[in-house]
Amino acid sequence: MPTIRYSFRKPLGFSVSTIVCAAVISLCATGAKANGQEADFAAGIEKLLKTPGYENAHWGLLVADAETGKVIYEKNAGRLFGPASVTKLFTTAAALEKLGPDHRFRTVIKRRGEVDANGELKGDLILIASGDMAMGGRTAPDGRMLFEDNDHTYGGDSAALVTADPLHAFELLAHDLAAAGIKSVTGEVMVDDRLFRPSPSSGSGPRTVSAITINDNLVNVVIEAGKAAGEPATFRTVPATSTLNVDFRVTTVEKDGPTRVTLTTLGPRSVQVRGTIPYGRKNLIRSFEVVDPPAWARGLLIETLRKKGIRVEASPLGTPEPIELPSRSETAALPTVATYDSPPLGEFVKVILKVSHNLYASSLPLVLAASDGKRTLNDGLRIEGQMLEKLGVPANEVSFGGGAGGARADMVTPRATVKLLTNMGKHPGFAAYETALPVLGRDGTLSRAVGPDSPAKGHVRAKTGTYFVDNDLTGRTVLTSKALAGYLDTAHNRPLVFCMFLNDVPTRPASGDTPAVSASEAGKLLGRICEWIYSNCPRE
Repeated sequence: MPTIRYSFRKPLGFSVSTIVCAAVISLCATGAKANGQEADFAAGIEKLLKTPGYENAHWGLLVADAETGKVIYEKNAGRLFGPASVTKLFTTAAALEKLGPDHRFRTVIKRRGEVDANGELKGDLILIASGDMAMGGRTAPDGRMLFEDNDHTYGGDSAALVTADPLHAFELLAHDLAAAGIKSVTGEVMVDDRLFRPSPSSGSGPRTVSAITINDNLVNVVIEAGKAAGEPATFRTVPATSTLNVDFRVTTVEKDGPTRVTLTTLGPRSVQVRGTIPYGRKNLIRSFEVVDPPAWARGLLIETLRKKGIRVEASPLGTPEPIELPSRSETAALPTVATYDSPPLGEFVKVILKVSHNLYASSLPLVLAASDGKRTLNDGLRIEGQMLEKLGVPANEVSFGGGAGGARADMVTPRATVKLLTNMGKHPGFAAYETALPVLGRDGTLSRAVGPDSPAKGHVRAKTGTYFVDNDLTGRTVLTSKALAGYLDTAHNRPLVFCMFLNDVPTRPASGDTPAVSASEAGKLLGRICEWIYSNCPRE
């Protein structure tokens, strides 16, 4: 309701009572108009919720004024819904609350043994994993962490790699070792990954969370078509390594020919790649997850040291037994000979939210556990719950079994989500949090949710979520969750905070006048709801 400021100075030709009556009449008319606008606004949303194919869906929505908290529209706002990757809003908020946006992961290399006058280390090098999820692999020269809208961890023909060197941190560590006077190593090279226990990732992509992560613990085989049909294609691996055997046979076909390339793992360090790639097609990426992240990192570190001129007698193919490591307290007391500091946590949050990075999000609860000297996922989730409570999230309206949004236990209410988003608006880490969100029609997982001419393009910053299960009875899928939550500035510059959950929709192909129902079409429906809110939300 608008605020009316009265002036009781008597104007020419009107009494005070006349002014008051006129003000009341004007206020009633304004209120009636506002109520009419709100009714029309709600009716427009309700119409979109009844889009053919979604009649029996379970909807949960809440739209509120970001400054006053006034609820503008709500539907089932207090009920629990599957949030899918909207879970990442809670995970990253808890990490920002506990660690702060400027937190950096410090990875060090210790030496066990002495270095003689010739620079020979008569002993071992021990890299102590810090939980750094990227180890420089996404870092641009200016310190920003890079991302592609179609991240390589999701695979598929549109997967893309960032331009940063995945071994960047190892190269810097090698430089430090050389500066410390180490020219050769006679003993072993080991990776101490005891910061926390390896745990499953919740969501697609790499399946195991480890304290050491290089290139998202994936090997990418980058395939380039030949110069003409009939010629063999070529490949390279990212990271480049001599420890991997690639049995490669891919043929270039005509420009309109099929893209059919499969990768089959034959062993921990052996893969087979077969298929066809059309002439002129951009490079194709096929990936597989390494089975032993510490051993993988160790081999890459040895290769990097050798490339930088440090002689290492240990084989990069070896796998030292854990018993060879000294105790954690003994390791911590050894001399440090190399150090790498990651970009700030806010940059990791950006990658997590922009591309919905499941591995990094799944890592955060374990990072929280380690920050309190603990080692398990359950420990980390308990700490996350404490952080969310500090952020004002009602404990009885959230449930999580992991950090990424793929656990069966993941359930939240729209009300709890809007509460989190509202309170994060006052948080010291809000700048990192908000700028990390995908922008509607521009980048990340929202880059194609609306058309290029959408009026709401660029006016929504929000986290997406998608989760589906296979229906073996029909051979199709059930979209168990399509979700969107974040911040929206309306056409009248009214700041809003919102949450939309769409649960339990059977997918179907288009047939005649019957529209298709799929994850991408559901995402576009949420985009249309955003457009309606942007253009039709009442001013106040």
